Amino acid sequence: MNTPEQDLTPLQNLLSQARQAGEKTWGLKRFRRWGPIIAALLVIALVVWLRDSGHTAKALNYITEEARPGALTVSVSASGTLEPTRSVDVGSELSGTLEAVLVRENDRVTKGQLLAQLDTSKLRDSVFKSQAAVTAAEARVAQMQATLKEDLANLARMRQVAELSGGKVPARTELDSAEASVERDQANLKSALAEVAQASATLKSDQTNIRKATITSPVDGVVLVRKVEPGQTVAASMNTPILFNIAEDLAQMELHVNVDEADVAHVEAGQKANFTVAAWNNRKFPAQVERVDLGSTLTDNVVTYTTILSVANDDLALRPGMTASAQIITNQRDNVLLVSNAALRFSPSEGGAGKKTEPSFISRILPSPPRMTGGRRGQEAGGQHGQPTENGGSVRVWILENNQPRPLSIQTGVSNGRYTEVLSGELKPGMAVITDYQETRS
Repeated sequence: MNTPEQDLTPLQNLLSQARQAGEKTWGLKRFRRWGPIIAALLVIALVVWLRDSGHTAKALNYITEEARPGALTVSVSASGTLEPTRSVDVGSELSGTLEAVLVRENDRVTKGQLLAQLDTSKLRDSVFKSQAAVTAAEARVAQMQATLKEDLANLARMRQVAELSGGKVPARTELDSAEASVERDQANLKSALAEVAQASATLKSDQTNIRKATITSPVDGVVLVRKVEPGQTVAASMNTPILFNIAEDLAQMELHVNVDEADVAHVEAGQKANFTVAAWNNRKFPAQVERVDLGSTLTDNVVTYTTILSVANDDLALRPGMTASAQIITNQRDNVLLVSNAALRFSPSEGGAGKKTEPSFISRILPSPPRMTGGRRGQEAGGQHGQPTENGGSVRVWILENNQPRPLSIQTGVSNGRYTEVLSGELKPGMAVITDYQETRS
C-alpha cells in the first residue's frame, strides 16, 4: 500500500518539469529582446578601439639642402652617326670587264691616281675605225676641192670665150651647165667637210671612252668602300655602277644628330657640344653646331630635325658610321645661386607640419571624400619630364624656422632638370631649403 508521500511524488515531478520549461521560455524571450542591442554595443566598442589604436602620431624630420653658388650647364641630348665631311662615289660610265683593280679599303689615294682599269680592246678598235673614217672623209674633201677647181677653171674659160665672141659661143646652155657644175661641186665640198667633222667627233668620243676606261680618283682621300673585283663585269646601261667610295679628309668629320622638336628652339649654329662613342667609353669628343636643318624628319611618329656638328679628328680615332650620343650646350651660367629642383617641388601641404597622423585600419577600409592636394609636388621646376628649360618664373621654397617650414619667394632662371638658377628673391647662399621629409614615430 502506498504512503501519501509516494502518492505525491509524480505530481511533484510534473510541477518541476513545468517550472523548468517556463524558465527556458522566459530566458529565450529575454535573449531575443536584448541580444541585438548587446551585439551592436560590442561592435561600436570594437570600432572605437580599432580607430583609437590605429592613430599613431608620427614626427616629421625635414631633409634640407643648402643653396649654393656654382656653374650651371643646360644641354640638349641627341644621338646620330659620324659622317665624312665630303665623300665621293666613284663609278664607271662605261660597261665592260674590269681588267685590274689597284686599290683596297683604307688605302690613301691622291687626285688622278689610277684606281681600276676596264678592258679597252673593243674601245681601241672603235678608235681605229673612227680614225679611218676621218681619213676617208678628209680624202673626199680633197677630191671635192679638186673637182671644184677644175669646174671653176672650165667656167672661167667659157666666160672668156663668150666675151671675145660677143656672146655667140659657147651656147647659153653650155654656160649654164658649167655654172651648175660649179655650184654642185661647192655643195659636195661642204658635205665632205661635214663628214670630216662628224668623223672627227666620233673619233674624239671613242678616245674619251678610252680615257674613261681608266678610272682615277677625283680627290685626295681614303678608300672607304671597294665594291668590285678584277674580272667583274660592269653594266652601265641604266645607272652608273658605284665602284669605290672615297672620303676626302677624315681629319675633319661631321656628326649628324636628330634633335627632338621640343628642344630644337634652343639649338643654334655656333653652340659647343660634346659626344661619346661606344668605341671610346671614357672619352668625350668636342664638337660645334654647324647647321640646324629647317626641314623635319618623321620617324615612328616622332618629329626630329637633323643637326650637323663639325668634329676635329686629328688622331683618326673616329670612323665614319659610328653611333654617337651628343650633349649640345644651349646655356652656360657661371657663379650663380643654385637651388635643388627637389626644393622647388616640395610643399608642406603634402608633407604636413610638425606631426603626421597615420590613418587607422578602419579609416583605410572606409570610403572617404577626395583629398585636395596643394603645392607643386611632382612638377619639375626644370620643365616637363625633367627637360632643361630656359623659362623661369616666381616660385616658393621652404626653409626651417623654429622647426616649422617657412616660405621664401624667389625668381628662377634656367634649369638643367636637377638644379635651377635663382635670379632674385629672399633666398641667400648657405640657406638650407627643405627638399623632403622623413616620418618617425613619437
